[in-house]
Amino acid sequence: MSEQNDTQTIRDLVDRLTRLHAAEEWNGPLNPSQFAALSYLARANRFSRAPSHVADFLATTRGTASQTLKALARKDLIEETRSETDKRSIRYDVTAEGRSLLATPSELDDVVSRLPAEVSASLAASLKSLVLTMLHHRGGRSFGICNTCRHHEADGTKGYCRLLQVPLTAAETSQLCHEHAS
Repeated sequence: MSEQNDTQTIRDLVDRLTRLHAAEEWNGPLNPSQFAALSYLARANRFSRAPSHVADFLATTRGTASQTLKALARKDLIEETRSETDKRSIRYDVTAEGRSLLATPSELDDVVSRLPAEVSASLAASLKSLVLTMLHHRGGRSFGICNTCRHHEADGTKGYCRLLQVPLTAAETSQLCHEHAS
């Protein structure tokens, strides 16, 4: 197969998979953007839950992200927390109801979980490479997992962020971080 055909095939498959997954999400109480934002917030650490971080992760405008977050708050799936030190700074936390909504595996989750381990690992590595390369070309952030960051310092089961100079809980070390650096 030619390189051009490979490119078209990959583009078509990624697009089709995205549309199939989005169609599944429309069957619930959230639209695909709301579901993506809620899912991101549930996986993001406390430093990465501001409206601008949601916008960056979803590759959308801050205005669109703000409207999505307001809709999630109206549905009691997230709650807003203002910073004690800077009242302009907002963080969103997923409520118990939001976590309950995310607990149901999607059809995509089910299909991926049935793949042989070597296929799943290869697919994950290939898609990660594709996303990181595209982000690099666009000047975007990787939003990697905390414990894979160059600023992460292991501290037993917990961790420490050398960039932000704060201790991390064990749970935070496996969450998405806006400040992630390879």
